[in-house]
Amino acid sequence: MEDLTLLSGRQWIANQEDSSILEDCSKVPVIENHVCNRCGSKVECKLSSGKLYCRACIGLGRANEGDLLIRCHRKVAFPELSDGGMTWRGQLTPLQQQISDKLVINFKQKQNSLVHAVTGAGKTEMLFQLIAECMKKGKRACIATPRIDVVNELFSRFEVAFAEIGIGKYHGREHQEPNLDQLTICTTHQLLKFYEAFDLLVIDEVDSFPYVGNEQLHFAAKNAVKKDGVRVYLTATPTDDLLAEVKQGKIQILKLNRRFHGGLLPVPREKLFIKPFLNRQGQIHVNLLSEIIKVVKSEHPLLIFIPRIEQIQVYLAALRKKLANDNVKIAGVHAQDPQRIEKVAAFRQRKYDILLTTTILERGVTFKNVWVIIVAADDPIYTADSLVQIAGRVGRAKDDKTGLVLYCYHRYTKNRVPAKLDSQFLVDDPAD
Repeated sequence: MEDLTLLSGRQWIANQEDSSILEDCSKVPVIENHVCNRCGSKVECKLSSGKLYCRACIGLGRANEGDLLIRCHRKVAFPELSDGGMTWRGQLTPLQQQISDKLVINFKQKQNSLVHAVTGAGKTEMLFQLIAECMKKGKRACIATPRIDVVNELFSRFEVAFAEIGIGKYHGREHQEPNLDQLTICTTHQLLKFYEAFDLLVIDEVDSFPYVGNEQLHFAAKNAVKKDGVRVYLTATPTDDLLAEVKQGKIQILKLNRRFHGGLLPVPREKLFIKPFLNRQGQIHVNLLSEIIKVVKSEHPLLIFIPRIEQIQVYLAALRKKLANDNVKIAGVHAQDPQRIEKVAAFRQRKYDILLTTTILERGVTFKNVWVIIVAADDPIYTADSLVQIAGRVGRAKDDKTGLVLYCYHRYTKNRVPAKLDSQFLVDDPAD
């Protein structure tokens, strides 16, 4: 009999011919009544053979009508570590400690939580005590987030904070064989591979694309937790569906309206541009160039947000041409960039002075002393929530609580005003 211990809590597809009797496993049709049991989507597409197949989760391998979804329910006992494997010896602020303590209490009482905390509040550190409590009980936890870059950052931080336990990292840019990890850190897409695996599921940046509004990923998150498991949602900008569950008493909301260092969110500056940011000859607007040079001279690393992937190389070429004699190191990164992980790491290590990026770096990542310029802040791709998140990249260090957030725009939009107001309202509302 094949040892399936490493696959405990996972699910995978097998066809009828390859499927045999597997101990501690259950089998369900992967497509049943025109619904995919892996992702919950309605199935309408057909193969040339006439069989249905699911297009919604095809990235994980095709789910065909007649195939089986194998689910491994093997029980595994993890060691009960007295300190939960936590090696972090830092100290939380009193406000952070209140949230941390309440998360532990809610976990013990099987109560789901929504942590509504301003960007830079230290949400990651507030999770440490919760994760340690889960590990201490010999239970299994997962931290999922929509963005690969956030997975990488969370993994590096938890690897240091929990050096005594094995941590699994899974996302689409790195191949990793399935392992029986007591703590798993992954993208929300990876949750489609799990079934009733976790006693605790934390979803970070719950308002972020592609998780927000994605029925398949919400279905996966629900299935990945054990029936008596606990969910924790983290965000600076909670979604309407989560707030509705708070009102219904299904989730308890925990608010933190101060950054970990006690400072406020930076107030964005705005700059109106009449002429294009780049002209037809590919030359950058002199006023935009002037703002970029000011940041370079201040010796702060600079994130420049560009609305479209195809514009990255154009802006990159224009800036390299203008700054060629100033020894300024510049790179561009986007979701399809094969060197995405390496470039982000290099920028964090100050190997680049300027990093051009799309919204992939709008949230969940920390760069010390970084300043931000948003080109075309009036573009529809920037929602009020995303503008707040981008502004939150700035001023995250104790010794650098302020900094530049510059919205460059051509026309007034309703998103920019809420982005400015919400960031201050969240911090200053005395009712909270």
